[in-house]
Amino acid sequence: MADVEECREALEQLSRNMSQSTGNVRKAASLDRSLSCRITDLDLTFTGRLRDGRIQDVVTTPGPPAEKADIRLTMSSDDLVAMVDGRLNFAAAWAGGRVRLEAGFRDLLRLRTLL
Repeated sequence: MADVEECREALEQLSRNMSQSTGNVRKAASLDRSLSCRITDLDLTFTGRLRDGRIQDVVTTPGPPAEKADIRLTMSSDDLVAMVDGRLNFAAAWAGGRVRLEAGFRDLLRLRTLL
């Protein structure tokens, strides 16, 4: 099981990856939306803002998110780290129920480029 710092670093790496993207991926990452990432095995939630192609203002809180974010992810700590490291394909993890993604229909259409 990955720890809190490993999860935080994975989110920071994801943010760096998105900021360096180009084309359709860059366009999809340029949303301005609230974001939550619930880590089930650590019983904590990272919340922040997806803005200008980066995840900004990340805060860690215990338990489930206090408010409903525009884009909501739920997964285990190991799955988060594995996805960012490229060892786990997001689409396969999502289809297999290991990762849960909730967002509005328009956001899902734009986010599919990132998957």
